Amino acid sequence: MTPYRIHRDEDGQPYVETHLRGRELLQHPLYNKGSAFSVDERRQFDLEGLLPPTPSTEAQQLVRAYANIVRKTDPLEQYIGLAAMQDRNEVLFHRVVLDHIEEFAPIVYTPTVGRACQTYSHIFRRGRGVFITPEQRGRIADVLRRTTMGGIKLIVVTDNERILGLGDQGAGGMGIPIGKLTLYTVAAGIHPTQVLPVSLDVGTDNQELLDDPLYIGYRHPRLRGQPYFELVDEFVEAVKEVFPEALLQWEDFKKGTAFKLLDRYRSKLLSFNDDIQGTAAVALSGVMAASRITGVPLKDQRIVILGAGAAGMGIGRQLHDALERAGLSTEEASGRFAVLDSRGLITDHREFRDVYKKELAMPIERAAELDLVEGDDLLDTVRKMKPHVLVGTSGQPGTFTEEVIRAMADGVERPVVFPFSNPTSKAEAVPEDIIKWTEGRALVASGSPFDVVSYGGKVFRIGQGNNVYIFPGVGLGALVGGAKEVTEAMFTIAAETLASLVEEDDLATHALYPTLRRLRPISRKIAIEVAVEASKQGEKKLTREEASERVHDAMWEPRYPALRPA
Repeated sequence: MTPYRIHRDEDGQPYVETHLRGRELLQHPLYNKGSAFSVDERRQFDLEGLLPPTPSTEAQQLVRAYANIVRKTDPLEQYIGLAAMQDRNEVLFHRVVLDHIEEFAPIVYTPTVGRACQTYSHIFRRGRGVFITPEQRGRIADVLRRTTMGGIKLIVVTDNERILGLGDQGAGGMGIPIGKLTLYTVAAGIHPTQVLPVSLDVGTDNQELLDDPLYIGYRHPRLRGQPYFELVDEFVEAVKEVFPEALLQWEDFKKGTAFKLLDRYRSKLLSFNDDIQGTAAVALSGVMAASRITGVPLKDQRIVILGAGAAGMGIGRQLHDALERAGLSTEEASGRFAVLDSRGLITDHREFRDVYKKELAMPIERAAELDLVEGDDLLDTVRKMKPHVLVGTSGQPGTFTEEVIRAMADGVERPVVFPFSNPTSKAEAVPEDIIKWTEGRALVASGSPFDVVSYGGKVFRIGQGNNVYIFPGVGLGALVGGAKEVTEAMFTIAAETLASLVEEDDLATHALYPTLRRLRPISRKIAIEVAVEASKQGEKKLTREEASERVHDAMWEPRYPALRPA
């Protein structure tokens, strides 16, 4: 197979060479144009008689493809329809999603992707990406070499253990890397030939899956301990060997594993963890945008986080760093935080089983000042601390009760509430209730999409704190800027950039994030700023103009190139 490579003719127009002809060409998703093959292309590539005689324009094809998806009323059926389109025609798929991003982002990713992961073995049509199992020990590099047509730039990998808020989904977790990379292509223009979804299918402890006769994953209990980390070590070394220029994104690992892998490999392999760092950056951006409405400077805010998993601790780290940058000492910043897990408030008086929680534990002296004690529940913590910001990453629906929200509204004029757990069924509270319980004073952003709320004659657009605002731009910027390591500074810059792109019209509707229809220009702007920061790790720092040019050149536009015989 000829590697897929986009060339430019003397006029700068893109073209691709291929030796494929006839039905082979129609069956290849990267080369196939379906009804949009021109008359000349049909003759040149032996397609005459294999398609209806009248070619469609791209615009006509897009109208038809979109209509075929939206006539399906079940979101899961729309997901299946879009996946089938991706398997047939990569350009058309990405164009449809890009042109209708607000409508289809919740389909190709959360919340619908959660259902797709849960039913993966029952809706499976065609393999996509790479499954690595313990049976491939010693051969992982060879497996990776057989997977692609070109140079891979971006890899998203999961071990499937903590898929969204749904837990262990075994092989079904592959839906997450596929969805993330779709968004990389749509938002940041990473070409489909340059992305690779990977499932480290190391088994599952989900007995329902193991008992399912249709389950198509690795039918063994989940690999753990030293054998697990040895497999991941081999995978990382294989990535470095086979795809030395690639950036790797860790996705939906169990919290303890997530922190271990991030700390173990971040300086050895260009990589980051979106659940820890991407979620943190989008939360920080939302807090920054909210400050423009409340008028309360970041350094003066008190913050409560419910949920001490990867997302919650990542948010805490990022906000703690932001408070220090705003002028607080480490001790002062720590005193602004209360983090709660399933055992209640975390103070440094606790004996820690999960060591990573210690860094955000409230100093016992500060807790005493607030009349707080180790293990206090959420309601007591809110009543005593009077937080400006309440963030939920617990995965426990309904934990932001009316009593909790009303207590928060008693303490501050404009409470900022982020029920960030997803999918929708896992949200800590429904935004409409939060707004009603605070008489319209709350500023709300959610982890999953929610409808616009009307209250007291005002419109509240519920901004979604979606990582898709952050990770595509960070990934692209790190790549074009020649980063050797993805740093916390890059995520801080991404958060600040995103917050600056929230327009006055957004704030007028109480929205803390821009609309998703602006996703591509947002990702471009973040990529430029991150590329400038990333270039500091090299020999020559990029100017903003140089970074802009590199980002522009790297972003693929989903349009059909001309085809030429190889």
